[in-house]
Amino acid sequence: MPIRAVLWDIDDTLFDYTGADAAGLAAHLRDEGLGERYGSPHEALALWRRITELNWARFAAGEVTFQGQRRDRVRDFLGGPAMTDPQADAWFDRYVQHYQAAWALFPDVLPALDALAGTHRHGVLSNSSAANQDPKLRHLGLRDRFEVLVCAAELGVSKPDAAAFLAACEALALPPAQVAYVGDQPEIDARGARDAGLTAVWLDRQGGRGPGPAGVHRIEGLDRLPGVLAVDTRFGARSGIR
Repeated sequence: MPIRAVLWDIDDTLFDYTGADAAGLAAHLRDEGLGERYGSPHEALALWRRITELNWARFAAGEVTFQGQRRDRVRDFLGGPAMTDPQADAWFDRYVQHYQAAWALFPDVLPALDALAGTHRHGVLSNSSAANQDPKLRHLGLRDRFEVLVCAAELGVSKPDAAAFLAACEALALPPAQVAYVGDQPEIDARGARDAGLTAVWLDRQGGRGPGPAGVHRIEGLDRLPGVLAVDTRFGARSGIR
């Protein structure tokens, strides 16, 4: 079957989340008088990212709310378990102001979307929340590019669960065989999409991370995406899309 639509991950796929997170956290710690507390900015970011991953896993498992995982990230990072919810929210909101100031698209995003305009439909499947991702896409000038925005917080299930991918395909009113998924995580994004029956494209921008899961297309830039979509990768035949 021809690929008729592309579902996209957002963070570190379309949007330079790691860069914005690093710049935003460093600026925030300076403003908070915590610039020296964690050693180097690199060490501070590494700790912040580990804490984020741990608490996000709890959210994905349904153990905590979206706002709750944010509060717990702050408490864990600051070593302040007794912080009240309003105190944790205020600290995180101040961080977000710096983080948002550093938002930027990767330079290959708009050329790729332009190259696929008119031949493919587009949607987003994110493990975040619509309340978080919709304003981000609007700020970056991308929201109108996507027909649907499907997010784990509202859906109640997260990638790599097949149900998340299938819900996004259903929102597009297309079977999985006619949808490709593009994301930066080989397991959560690529393997999850493959197992749900979509064409899986792993965007490995840094390279050198190995071949990835079997049955997954690995590309190092979005300039390669149109070529991948022009081939029915699961059966090795031309799809008819040019």
